[in-house]
Amino acid sequence: MKLVYFAWVRERVGRAEEHVEPPAGIGTVAELVAWLKSRGEGYAHAFENERVIRAAIDHVHARPDASLQGAREVAFFPPMTGG
Repeated sequence: MKLVYFAWVRERVGRAEEHVEPPAGIGTVAELVAWLKSRGEGYAHAFENERVIRAAIDHVHARPDASLQGAREVAFFPPMTGG
């Protein structure tokens, strides 16, 4: 699965994207975030306030309880303001 990070999420994680194989049992966006937080200080810092992080599965906005089944790409980004 490809993970893509944008804005300050990318800065805190220290990379723009990566390919990962989450462990068995990781089935939702929220579970993926919890697993990522355990991968190191940068991830823990990026996802410290999970409620503000937005996600998209294969370019479609997704809620924390969204299933990852069949997902090829998950993107994480901070809330955006328009203008």
